[in-house]
Amino acid sequence: MTESPRMDLVREAFHYQSRFAGSTMVFKIGFPITQDPIFPSLMKDLALLARTGFKIVIVPGAKEWVDAVLAEYGIVSQYAPSPSLGPIRITGAKAIGFVEMAAFHAATRFMTGLSESRIDSVIGNFVRARGLGVIDGRDMENTGRVEKILTIPLRKVLDSGIVPILPCIGWGPSGKPYNVPSGEIALAASAALGAVKLFIISPGRGLNAETLKLPPGIETGRGGRIIRLTPREAESVLDLNAAQAEAEELRLALRASRAGVERVQIIDGREDGAVLRELFSNLGAGTMVYADEYEAIRNLKTGDIPDVLRIMEPLMRQDVLIRRTPEDIQEKKKDYYVFGIDGKAHACGALHQWEDQGEIAAVAVDAAYADMGLGSRIVRFLVNKASREGLSAVFVLTTKTQDWFEALGFKESGPESLPESRRKSYDQLRNSKVFTLPLIR
Repeated sequence: MTESPRMDLVREAFHYQSRFAGSTMVFKIGFPITQDPIFPSLMKDLALLARTGFKIVIVPGAKEWVDAVLAEYGIVSQYAPSPSLGPIRITGAKAIGFVEMAAFHAATRFMTGLSESRIDSVIGNFVRARGLGVIDGRDMENTGRVEKILTIPLRKVLDSGIVPILPCIGWGPSGKPYNVPSGEIALAASAALGAVKLFIISPGRGLNAETLKLPPGIETGRGGRIIRLTPREAESVLDLNAAQAEAEELRLALRASRAGVERVQIIDGREDGAVLRELFSNLGAGTMVYADEYEAIRNLKTGDIPDVLRIMEPLMRQDVLIRRTPEDIQEKKKDYYVFGIDGKAHACGALHQWEDQGEIAAVAVDAAYADMGLGSRIVRFLVNKASREGLSAVFVLTTKTQDWFEALGFKESGPESLPESRRKSYDQLRNSKVFTLPLIR
């Protein structure tokens, strides 16, 4: 008997829900979407994600509304070029008050939409900013850039089940407001929070082969939609289409991918259910720019062992990881993987096989790269590897990091759940907790 296509979709949805539940996702949403008839449906979909355990951050765009407000008060905006963002508004002293008003008005639309689905949200000053200063002889006045995302209060809000909304305003140490591009805020928040996905939602058609020049080998789907791009492919598409309107979104996606965001989704916000289909189905509804793990994460080489031990040393001193010697790592070298940046290891992890299960171990990240989400990327890589190899589950033994693994979908299972061969070597004195993640085969 053949399987129902509907059942396949249900299985896909449960698979992705179990994989990403509890993880953080950032949604950068263009202002025109708030004026589209589909906006209430989009808010219901985001509310559904928040209700089912996803940590949602919303960064509203406000450019069009800022334009309208400034025009109403007779203020003409001037722009300065930016290689990474396109033209940036020069926000003068007369304009900044109106920009604040417009930015918070745009943010309030999202708060209202979530309230209709009984989801709590908060508009907060989570962005520390500094002025851009003088660029090419032009004073950018109250236009700024992100200096820091205040992750501690932001995580408290997210852990409380509340959706934070970050308007396109940042504040300096003295409280001075700056107009900061929403794309910059979305990028900084995604990197600082270790978001697994950044959604770029706009009213355009997205990335489509009918309107863009494409290099050979780019995967497209029905209607010419570009399904996915590696960072290298995205760069090639940008080179061919630098002047196109879609280039701004693709440029942001590429920067986010290089900043450590594992998946960036570019979506037409006017398409009903696009976010859910992009998140919960293999076919998706937009374009995914994804970090090519096979380029970034690779097998450990003997020459990596000193770096790996250096990365692991602080955790071994704290008894988070058991102590390993160069000989220990060399003996099981084939089980180890590293995240390489510019040829140097900055994170590591191992997958040891025990019967039909895999043990994820030795996960550590260079402290200088702690905000890039490399640890979770290593774990997801090892989970996917175990799944491809046909294992039934992966497990971890931990004494101090159970909350982190729970956030990645692992559930406490106890030593009795370990494969028999692993139970024999279980250290009763260390008394590690066991957390397991079943795999779909």
